[in-house]
Amino acid sequence: MDKGTRMMIFCLLLAAISSPVLTGEWKANVVKDLDVLVTSCVVVPCSFTHPNEKLPSSRLRGIWHRSTFRDQSIYREDQTQILENFRGRTRLLGHLGQNNCTLEMIDMKDHDNGPFCFRIELARTEADLSTNDTFSFVEDCVTFRMLPDPPKPTLIHPKTAIQGRPYTVTCSVTHTCPSHVPKLKWSTVTTDDVVTEVQKKNLLGSWEAQSNLTFTPEEKDDHTEVTCTAEFNGGSESNTVLNLYVKRTENYNHIIIPTVVAIVTAVIFGVFCVVMVKRYK
Repeated sequence: MDKGTRMMIFCLLLAAISSPVLTGEWKANVVKDLDVLVTSCVVVPCSFTHPNEKLPSSRLRGIWHRSTFRDQSIYREDQTQILENFRGRTRLLGHLGQNNCTLEMIDMKDHDNGPFCFRIELARTEADLSTNDTFSFVEDCVTFRMLPDPPKPTLIHPKTAIQGRPYTVTCSVTHTCPSHVPKLKWSTVTTDDVVTEVQKKNLLGSWEAQSNLTFTPEEKDDHTEVTCTAEFNGGSESNTVLNLYVKRTENYNHIIIPTVVAIVTAVIFGVFCVVMVKRYK
């Protein structure tokens, strides 16, 4: 085997070994499945890596498209190249220069179930925007499970409230749209009540809105209802009701007052008797 043939075989082996490595650097991290409320919105967390050096956003183009039809885009910078029923409903929340391809979709329709995939295109230079390289992450697409009805809030609270003591009820609801967080409202809130709100991130693509109501129940609040209502982006609402049971504080006035009156009366009567006895001696 001559030197030229050995060199050719070596180059072919090197290409075979290095090609998967280079290809493997094209990776995307996209949540696979999300529950999405019809009429509301969704945020799809997405990040990617590419085999090139860190590039500015001006050289990167992000595209979201249907998995089976790559020419059917649901997001592009140029709105005229987007499918008509998706125009004005999608936008990128992330910066491509930071490898963030997070997508937001609003006004969700019952047929927006996907799957949808992300594609990255690399411009030759910042001045020459013609495509130099492209990669579609067709193995990492997102599918939506469309929910016709909103999820109901969850209420966490002590079983019994005690009269005159602070009582806290926590209302929470999961959602998939942190850019338009559901509003949690209480049926009865006074100026003396304290309401605090917390936003939590659960699993990838899932968030939780939380509202804590702290109030001091009185005897009149026994067997009343406390309702937490969740208002979602798009107008859908759901609520959960708490039937409040208030335990009365132990009150011994019905024993103490008569006893004191009896003692005072006895003392007065005793003093009166002593005075009368001395007077008539």
